[in-house]
Amino acid sequence: MARLKLEFPEDQYLYSTQLTVRVTDINGANHLGNDSMISMISEARARFLFEFGIEETQGDGTGIIVTDLATTYRTEAHARDQLLFEVGVMDFNKYGGDITFRITRPRDGALVAMAKSGFVFFNYRSKKVVPMPELFYRKFAKVNWIDGKVE
Repeated sequence: MARLKLEFPEDQYLYSTQLTVRVTDINGANHLGNDSMISMISEARARFLFEFGIEETQGDGTGIIVTDLATTYRTEAHARDQLLFEVGVMDFNKYGGDITFRITRPRDGALVAMAKSGFVFFNYRSKKVVPMPELFYRKFAKVNWIDGKVE
């Protein structure tokens, strides 16, 4: 399998938050486990959306659903490490786009991981993918579009 290489435009990071690696996040090899990193990425995503006033599910049943996640690890993180999650968006399309993450350890500047999470808008009542709401994409005017903007 070819190795993943994740690189994102610097100007797409719009938000940052810090999370602490808990003792319970450590695996048998004595570093941050993959499952815990995924949980931390999910928490950073939720904080990002909250910061921009975006509810994960709207009153009409429309919400954001994660379609995929790619993560590359660059160095280990250990219990009580403070990690900085820089979060952005890119590659919008009619139905969704990507949320990007750069995870670093401020103490020494180490790049711990890069991640990219695909998402689409999904109506949980009708069980169908729906176009990205204008209220969402208007919050991110600088984001690139693939296959044209929603009309």
